[in-house]
Amino acid sequence: MSTPTRLLSTKFTLTTPFQLNFMHKMIHTTGPSTAFIPAPESKGKPITVIGNDAIRETFCDTTIKQIQNCRSAPGVTEVVLNPDAHLGYGAPIGCVMASPTHIYPGPVGVDIKCSMSLLQTDVHDDKIADKRIRRDLIKAICERTPTGAGKGQRSVKKGRKVTLEIGRKAVTEGASPEVCEALGIPPEWADRCEDHAHYAHDGTVSSLEARLDKMLHAGYHSRFQNKIEQLGSYGGGNHFGEAEKVTINGTQEAQRAAEVFGLKNNHIAFLSHCGSRGFGNDLAQRQFKDLEAHFEKWNIPYPNGDKKLVYAPLGTPEGNAYLDDMALGANFATVNHLLINALILEAFQEVIPGTTGDLVYFISHNIAREEIVNNIPQWVHRKGATRAFPGGHFALKDTPFYKTGHPILLPGNPRDGSVVMAALPGAEKSCYSVNHGAGRILGRKAAARALDQSTVDQEFDTHDILFNGRKYPIDEAPDAYKDFNQVLASVEEAELAHQVAHLAARFVIKDSSAADD
Repeated sequence: MSTPTRLLSTKFTLTTPFQLNFMHKMIHTTGPSTAFIPAPESKGKPITVIGNDAIRETFCDTTIKQIQNCRSAPGVTEVVLNPDAHLGYGAPIGCVMASPTHIYPGPVGVDIKCSMSLLQTDVHDDKIADKRIRRDLIKAICERTPTGAGKGQRSVKKGRKVTLEIGRKAVTEGASPEVCEALGIPPEWADRCEDHAHYAHDGTVSSLEARLDKMLHAGYHSRFQNKIEQLGSYGGGNHFGEAEKVTINGTQEAQRAAEVFGLKNNHIAFLSHCGSRGFGNDLAQRQFKDLEAHFEKWNIPYPNGDKKLVYAPLGTPEGNAYLDDMALGANFATVNHLLINALILEAFQEVIPGTTGDLVYFISHNIAREEIVNNIPQWVHRKGATRAFPGGHFALKDTPFYKTGHPILLPGNPRDGSVVMAALPGAEKSCYSVNHGAGRILGRKAAARALDQSTVDQEFDTHDILFNGRKYPIDEAPDAYKDFNQVLASVEEAELAHQVAHLAARFVIKDSSAADD
């Protein structure tokens, strides 16, 4: 993937030209940060594009081709390309796809229900100004929440014991009262989740239990034991935990939303990004394998020849199997996040006795959910995209967020910060969705070649941001991602959402193993 010529920081400039080619000529501007791409052969509704001029230049031709492939896939009625969009697995990361008739694993992704969560504490920012306090917090957190591929609760000193029985209940029941009690998770946190539990294709837990039993009896038992021990862990890659100073925006609208969300100005919140770990990946890879075998057996053509756009019609055995596996992975991700937050709060309480904290929200950006789109039920696939229901949306009727819209948690990067947003009525144009963050501008290998480690580490020192390692992973450096200010400007100019609060990183928890080799 080539990259645009742009100033990435005051100390480093990329000089590789971006391939605009003919694909960008297909993007037609309709507003400051809205555009469309005609559907292939002009059949059906055009693809909605969210992004200003600077952002649209970050879309490589292959990303545009992928989103066109999604639009022409069977049963698809709506497709959205978000400002964080970049090359993905079958579908771009940073896209939305809706279908009333088909389910697609690719536009969900291999990390089923990769998500964001935010824990608000009563710790004032002043209390952690001392680097020694922050180092103690990093140590206490890392003794409870493992990072790195394959790491689980057994690899840390103060983790939770996750039994096979609780692991079974976690993946079939989600954040049920019994699961929360067993793992030390405040049960009321389940009410602060986009979805605290996912059910089988028939709306039952029993069918999920039967699906899991079938897996275990087919030889997955020992591997399952290993995977459930990853509950309460971050993993590697772009997953992270960040202690954040909260600054609430000054508008009345933002102040009202912040009060409902439970945000505390100038206090420390903790932002987490992770998903269903190895268990969700196993489920997703098995689904790709099974569906590809089905396509080959029946000589079904892949959408535009792309195997990673395999699908299953809803109501078929294949469609039911995918929905069941997606639910199992999604339940794991939900409990994983809630357990991480319980462990984070416990770590704060160890270092700063008397600390209290509450979950602000937990929201996914790799999931398919059945929602009403264009007045009919459709499965909305969000891959690197997050739900954005505004105040007054009927789906929020019995929640605390009916008047304000629910919290939207958008990570940027440690240097430039992250934000909490709330949707506006204009989000209807994007299937009530926004981007899930900044989105990559450099691939991992390209980042390692182009960026300077000493410059990255110096920026962290300049901004007084601590890290749980000696060197910040170069492939996860802020300049490996798109300009977050341009991303946010696109969301606001398109009238999808407004900022409620800015989050400034005070320290970062991330997989440091590769960087510290």
